[in-house]
Amino acid sequence: MSHPIIFDTDPGVDDAQAIAIALRHPEIDLLGLTTTYGNVDVETATHNALLLSELAGREIPVAQGAAGPMVKDRHPPPAHIHGANGLGDIALPPVKGKAEAVSAPQFIVDTVNARPGEVTLVAVGPVGNLAAALQLDPGIIDRVKRVVIMGGSIREGGNVTPVAEANMFNDPDAAARVLTAGWPLTLVGLDVTHRCVLTDAHMTRIEAGQGELGKVLAGSFAFYRDFYREFLGIDGCCPHDSCALAWLLRPELFTTARGHLTVATAGDAEGQTIFAPEGRGFIESRWSRTPLVEVCLGVDGDAVSEWIADTLA
Repeated sequence: MSHPIIFDTDPGVDDAQAIAIALRHPEIDLLGLTTTYGNVDVETATHNALLLSELAGREIPVAQGAAGPMVKDRHPPPAHIHGANGLGDIALPPVKGKAEAVSAPQFIVDTVNARPGEVTLVAVGPVGNLAAALQLDPGIIDRVKRVVIMGGSIREGGNVTPVAEANMFNDPDAAARVLTAGWPLTLVGLDVTHRCVLTDAHMTRIEAGQGELGKVLAGSFAFYRDFYREFLGIDGCCPHDSCALAWLLRPELFTTARGHLTVATAGDAEGQTIFAPEGRGFIESRWSRTPLVEVCLGVDGDAVSEWIADTLA
């Protein structure tokens, strides 16, 4: 079964790993990469998306999108996690290609409308491009096949605040729009991505199997691994963004629940994803006012990590 997808991304070390999967896996038909600020500024994200595709020997449309949040001020990119260039500050070859003339939100709208009922949107950064696409054409809610979001946290707590995951915190207003839009949506958050770890052994296999792209994946992994070792005590890295593709292709490795999501847009809880399980009553009905979605709560982390390595090796 082929999955036509648009991959919305802010590469980013773990984004690069996921992009490599999207470029390699035989069941993924990668229709385009749309870029956003987040791990890096949007120009760097676009450069990296073009570069990764070229290193894999593929010509994939890349459309540049959101340069900042919808409402709040933009925080500086986390260079201590991904490097100033987003790929661990390793030396990178020049890029030959250029971004599409059309913006990322327009690319999303045009692609979904050209193939109604077929296209899955996989977003692994701040979701401003998806929010803008909804503003351009609200009708895509009924024409998209599914939306898979890497972001948020139901039980795990946050990674940039005590309660908020980075993608949600970076643009909570866009997240509140996208997660409550009413389209078929699955949230793949820290509850599962923190259970998956890519190790040195995994990356050795990946580097050997990916040619020139493998050198970039391995070099950037080393920078990312050092961050995880120092700040979280993990011997490896969490392949957050690859987990979104793992859910799409291997959903049996995940445990999910249905319910209602909201996103706090201000205050100390800014960026927090709040989940009300389906059918559970609370003191007020407002917690269940939003459309039903699916969230990932559990995962076979070892199996997902092996799947990533097997796919890229």
